[in-house]
Amino acid sequence: MGNGLLNLSWFYLLLLAQRGAELLLCARNRRRLLARGGREHAPRSYRGMVALHLGFLLLLAIEAYPFTVPGDLLTWSLLAGYGLVQLLRYWAIWSLGDFWNTRIVVIPGTRRIRTGPYRWMRHPNYLAMTLEFAIIPLLLRTPTTLLLFIPLLLVTLRRRIALEEEALGKGADFDTHSRAN
Repeated sequence: MGNGLLNLSWFYLLLLAQRGAELLLCARNRRRLLARGGREHAPRSYRGMVALHLGFLLLLAIEAYPFTVPGDLLTWSLLAGYGLVQLLRYWAIWSLGDFWNTRIVVIPGTRRIRTGPYRWMRHPNYLAMTLEFAIIPLLLRTPTTLLLFIPLLLVTLRRRIALEEEALGKGADFDTHSRAN
């Protein structure tokens, strides 16, 4: 572990590819859920989530360019932390299967998944997202992105989680842990 400089442009490109792949997965899952009688709740709230992520990625790129950071213990620790967060993120996605979505789509009468990280928490994907919004700017040494987007994310998630809980309460067997994201 030397103290030279590392170029993390590959990390940013990987992040973009990851988000793109997730959007494709969400589109597929949304089609499947709607075909099975699912109902989308608060579709306009999705715009806010998209705007938040686009703003985050744009400011991150502007502030991080040329993506060069010290090859120090902090960098390697944050990369390892990011990897662990991705394990949580993809465990949550895998546990929900076709029910995972960035939109709020609930099939009436279904039950909440109680496997994987959903055994212990209602929204593990949002925990992973919050940790990402902290780790990524720290890794790329972008303090403005960190200080601006952590509060914006928390406000957005507060509203988003309330909308999801409301949708689950209306559309599924909520008290027995309804199935949805």
